[in-house]
Amino acid sequence: MTRSESARVLAAPAFAVFRRTVRRVLRRRGALSEADGAVPHGTTVFAEIPAVANLDPVFLSALRRAAKDAANDGVEFRVNSGWRSPAYQNQLRRKAIVKYGSEQEAARWVATADRSAHVLGNAIDLGPYEATAWLSEHGAAYGLCQIYRNEPWHYELRPEAVDHGCPPMYADPSQDPRLQR
Repeated sequence: MTRSESARVLAAPAFAVFRRTVRRVLRRRGALSEADGAVPHGTTVFAEIPAVANLDPVFLSALRRAAKDAANDGVEFRVNSGWRSPAYQNQLRRKAIVKYGSEQEAARWVATADRSAHVLGNAIDLGPYEATAWLSEHGAAYGLCQIYRNEPWHYELRPEAVDHGCPPMYADPSQDPRLQR
């Protein structure tokens, strides 16, 4: 073994320890990782990261079937957000309160962790526009429905939509009775 090969072999465990330490520090500072549901740019519904893998299996299966069919039309589904840890959801909620100035206004965009469909693995936020436009037209056939008028990227599974079409949308999450306390 050459000297540089030895150095690489010795450095690998040290780098792993360094990486774990950096992750712990970032988590303490409020930065969240893929383990919390953070999604790297370019992620598809076929990725094996927690934000995708932790989605409800029936929901994920419907998403993947739709994505395969959309790909035949030249459309790719990109995941902007999927499953989220409660810590991630709480962070998003705090940021929304600061951004919108009150809990009431924040509720129009971000649910609490104890009510979030994302935390339960029952919601996904997709892009780009072509993907959401494709789902708007074809999603009901897979039971995939846009739930909120103000969030054209947010989809959830509604199995009854296959036979009856998607239910009427709520104006925003604050109007969704599932999210009321």
